Amino acid sequence: MQQTITEKIFSDHCALEAKAGQIVQSPIDMVIGNDITTPISIRAFEESGATTLANPDGFSIVMDHYIPAKDIASANQAKISREFAYKHDLKHYFDEKDMGIEHALLPEKGLIVPGDVIIGADSHTCTHGALGTFATGMGSTDLAYAMITGRNWFKVPEAIRVVFTGKPGQHIYGKDLILEIIRQIGVDGALYKSLEFMGDAIAHLKMDDRFSLCNMAIEAGAKNGIIAADEITKAFLADKTLPRQPKYFYSDADATYVQTLEVDVSNLDPVIAYPFLPSNGKSVRQAVKDDLAIDQVFIGSCTNGRISDLRIAAEILKGKRVARKTRLIITPATQKIAQQAQKEGLVDIFIEAGGVFSNPTCGACLGGYMGILGKGERCVATTNRNFVGRMGDRTSEIYLANSAVAAASAIAGKIADPRDL
Repeated sequence: MQQTITEKIFSDHCALEAKAGQIVQSPIDMVIGNDITTPISIRAFEESGATTLANPDGFSIVMDHYIPAKDIASANQAKISREFAYKHDLKHYFDEKDMGIEHALLPEKGLIVPGDVIIGADSHTCTHGALGTFATGMGSTDLAYAMITGRNWFKVPEAIRVVFTGKPGQHIYGKDLILEIIRQIGVDGALYKSLEFMGDAIAHLKMDDRFSLCNMAIEAGAKNGIIAADEITKAFLADKTLPRQPKYFYSDADATYVQTLEVDVSNLDPVIAYPFLPSNGKSVRQAVKDDLAIDQVFIGSCTNGRISDLRIAAEILKGKRVARKTRLIITPATQKIAQQAQKEGLVDIFIEAGGVFSNPTCGACLGGYMGILGKGERCVATTNRNFVGRMGDRTSEIYLANSAVAAASAIAGKIADPRDL
């Protein structure tokens, strides 16, 4: 039987010939929890009577949403995960001493291995598909089941083939590619499907862009996003001590897909998703014509808080100042990225331009803290969601964009095209 990458990964894990639509119980290579979702999993784990983790080295807790704690409630929530991690002597427990947003930190640590099956109690777990894994978000009680058994149940998803051709133009990144796909098919256009990204344009995308691309697969309703490993993937993994040997899977030429989408990226402008859905995409040219004043710019998150994003922003901001009525917040995705940014002088550029450089956190992206929007405020954000009230007041507006558009907009005080600077 001819298979897609996702079908091959499940076949390998379940010792059967997996096909789309089949229900399988698969071993899990990595279970990921965070400070918000893990306490629910811990409660279910303990209420079940379980006392030991089925695969402790395949369980990671990353404290990233409200860390350092923003209030008493978040401090008490974090305390539950901390006590569990210490009780079980978790090897892969990451707190303030080694901070990072989970979907940037774990690949950085070499804990995501091509060919893995990965679940997390966070919808953007699909990010890890950029390394040729099956990675998906699940509920906290689903996580508890995997903590207890080391396995979980899946319906093998049907696949949509997404073919990107051509070479991206100036300031076109992975974020623009995925926003264009979501614009075309909508927020439910890939419901419980595997979005498999391919085509000659992929070779022009750095790993950071590939992470952004897979990160937002869920915003089209997809079960997972995935990219076959290539030399760029292998170069990213080369300096990492992986816990097991990678397994590289590739779709067969005549594998079955329910749909094929094709995008010539050489003709693509930077894409901006207007409120209040990631599917409400428009060209930056249109946004410039709309002359939309911006109160805040946020550069960060598990989508676009990596070192390449910071370099792109710094290149645009160098020697310039943020507009008088606009705030700029830059949040690196991990401490390592923060250190690299400092080493390269990027932090000085941000501060001299009038920006704020924060610790790694998911806080602003989910409307938790360190970047909350007030009534009627507009924000250009490199995040992944622009739902009503996502970053603050229900009347506030979020415009999703790449890091170059965000930086240019901070200088202009309104949505701007970085190619015009």
